[in-house]
Amino acid sequence: MEKRDFLKRLGQTAIATPFLTIPFDGFSKNSTLPYPENDEEEFWKRVRMDYALKPDYINLENGYYNFVPTPILKKYMAHVEKVNYEASYYMRTEQWHNKDAVAARLAKLVNCSEKELIVTRNTTESLDMIIGGFPWEKGDEAVFAKQDYGAMRIHFYQQQKRYGIVCKEISLPNHPSSDEEIVKLYESQITPRTKLLMVCHMVNITGQILPIRKICDMAHLYGVEVMVDGAHAVGHIGVDIASLDCDYYGSSLHKWLSVPLGAGLLYVKEKHIPKIWPLLAEHEKDETKIRRLNHTGTHPVHTDLTINDSMDYLEMIGLGRKEKRLRYIQRYWSERLREVKNVLVNTPEEPQRSCGIANVGINTMKPHDLAKVLLDEFKIWTVAIDHENVQGCRITPNIYTNEKELDQFVLAIKTLAKRT
Repeated sequence: MEKRDFLKRLGQTAIATPFLTIPFDGFSKNSTLPYPENDEEEFWKRVRMDYALKPDYINLENGYYNFVPTPILKKYMAHVEKVNYEASYYMRTEQWHNKDAVAARLAKLVNCSEKELIVTRNTTESLDMIIGGFPWEKGDEAVFAKQDYGAMRIHFYQQQKRYGIVCKEISLPNHPSSDEEIVKLYESQITPRTKLLMVCHMVNITGQILPIRKICDMAHLYGVEVMVDGAHAVGHIGVDIASLDCDYYGSSLHKWLSVPLGAGLLYVKEKHIPKIWPLLAEHEKDETKIRRLNHTGTHPVHTDLTINDSMDYLEMIGLGRKEKRLRYIQRYWSERLREVKNVLVNTPEEPQRSCGIANVGINTMKPHDLAKVLLDEFKIWTVAIDHENVQGCRITPNIYTNEKELDQFVLAIKTLAKRT
């Protein structure tokens, strides 16, 4: 749809129903419909009804912001009304207890102690707090990958300018031969001055799942700490921090847990809490308590409350069931494109090395051109990735995505691959 046509239609809608952009009345009827437990196809059709889907395009870019299903959105709006109604009374009496309770429930979800987890605003805040608050000394080394998220890589280089640390980058292969190949890449950069490794649980541009426990075991043999970027993992795949044995873990809850924008988590192994400097000064003076890292000033606390509702929704679906669905959806389209001429799938083929996210490119097209044509000609929304060894579009369907939409996407890629 052309921008001018979109704005015209938006204006017509506003005249008919001022300020109403989401069909709450229509979706309220669905709230009483059961979720068929014994029919997998019907179950996911029912889940799809929970999403207000924009008809202008097929959305295959849920990785940036995995927008909120309507049952959660209604709870969110109720929290907004409650906080607005109670105002400073809520902020001074209930706010901290509720946030602590949400953090404790999140800790159970990812299997760590509630003494080691706080609610933040996103992964960037969580991991940059570690990078910026780490007790660096001149000459200390940090190791990370060129495929890691830009905000954290930039922050490491800021510490290089500030403290004189040494930043060392590896390049992850899109199709590793084994876990050991990945582990050895990180190990090859470790020296006696190495203090911290940053690794992705799930690489955001390709969806590749890294062998976190094996990397942690290797790094700890050298006395090196490991910080895990789990932005895309929580609510997507099973996350067991105790089993991973990492030192720090950050995630964004507005992605696969489907919390409204502005929610993340940070895990810090209890023994490391005292040495990390807070991003913002906190009233908590006890250096052993993780809450001293959690001062953010006045912020939208109704988002914190909605984390609880998102966990309720996840429990209704079942994390294992959701993970299985996301892996099925990804492999439904990617397996049909791996052998197509001029098509490159930049995500490992082995099932355990990916889940819902994958990346696909066409040899004869630049990523940004591919994304533009997919939207303009085929009405499919994706995001272009042109970085290091990854040239293509990141494809992130959601649990509401159906096979018909994926068939359209596969046909679009095959059509474009035949063009010269």
